[in-house]
Amino acid sequence: MFNKLKNQKGFSLVELLVVVVIIAILAAIAVPIYMSYVKKARATEAQSAIAALRSAYRIYYQTYGSTENYSIQDAMKDAKLGNATEKNWEFEVIGSPPRRYVATSTADFPQGEGKQVWYDVDDAEYHGYGIDDEDEDDDIID
Repeated sequence: MFNKLKNQKGFSLVELLVVVVIIAILAAIAVPIYMSYVKKARATEAQSAIAALRSAYRIYYQTYGSTENYSIQDAMKDAKLGNATEKNWEFEVIGSPPRRYVATSTADFPQGEGKQVWYDVDDAEYHGYGIDDEDEDDDIID
């Protein structure tokens, strides 16, 4: 009986299949969690840029009493956004004084074009891509 065990080499097919199934189950759990973290991290770039733009608009408003003549390009220049941020996101400000700040991803954005992150001044909250759990296609602002 011990001679049979000494001659055995390697793993059986069943043992290999069990290992493959376990790895597949772990991957099926880990990959969506990882992708969620990546999505949130990419949305954080837009949130940071929006926060900088909000500060630029707030300073301009406090200095001049209005934001009528203050363009988004002026705010982006004053906020000193990085080249990568400006390459990945297009920004829009709605209202005067601003009521909503919107960042829309460009074609250079790794996750694709058309993703939106916005800050609603009335709610004082960020919404959209990587933030809300709802279907992101329903969140696009026209």
